[in-house]
Amino acid sequence: MKPTFIASLIVAGALAPASLFAQIPIDNPPVIGELTLAPVYTDPTTIRDEILGHFQGSSYKISELARVMPAEKFSWAPGEGVMQVGEVYMHIARYNFMYLDQNLGIAPPNGFDYADIESIRDKDRVREIHEMSVRHVMEQVGALTAAELDGETELYGRTVQGWAVLLQLVSHMNEHVGQSVSYARMNGIVPPWSR
Repeated sequence: MKPTFIASLIVAGALAPASLFAQIPIDNPPVIGELTLAPVYTDPTTIRDEILGHFQGSSYKISELARVMPAEKFSWAPGEGVMQVGEVYMHIARYNFMYLDQNLGIAPPNGFDYADIESIRDKDRVREIHEMSVRHVMEQVGALTAAELDGETELYGRTVQGWAVLLQLVSHMNEHVGQSVSYARMNGIVPPWSR
């Protein structure tokens, strides 16, 4: 599936409940049978903070996998033409920088050039760049105002609100978290958080 289609489905799914249940009071969500409907948040900064929470959790998993993966495995791939371990980690970092830069107008720190980082396989350098990308997202996104989050921008040829870029960023990363967990298990490494 194309990233734009996947992002459209995610955004549509996130928006549908908001439009259906916009009148539900946050402090007293209704109960339907055994289910309690989740409260609906329409404040952009609340949405930002929720997305950042997911981003932080997924980033932790990549950091932990990069920590426990042996350095010699950073050039390992499950097959020819498939991304290598270090390439996956750097791909995530590249998009952490790129979504903010190209879609929200937030330049990387100190003019960092992220264009060719996917070729890096040195474990220490990979971990350093990944951590820098995480700090950058947390600091810069955490400072976005409601107006910036609600403002329009372009994402894969579509006009979206700023918060939709953040949703895409986390969706993209989570795809590669799953890939990285598979890579670890194929190499006999148990993800540290699953012990």
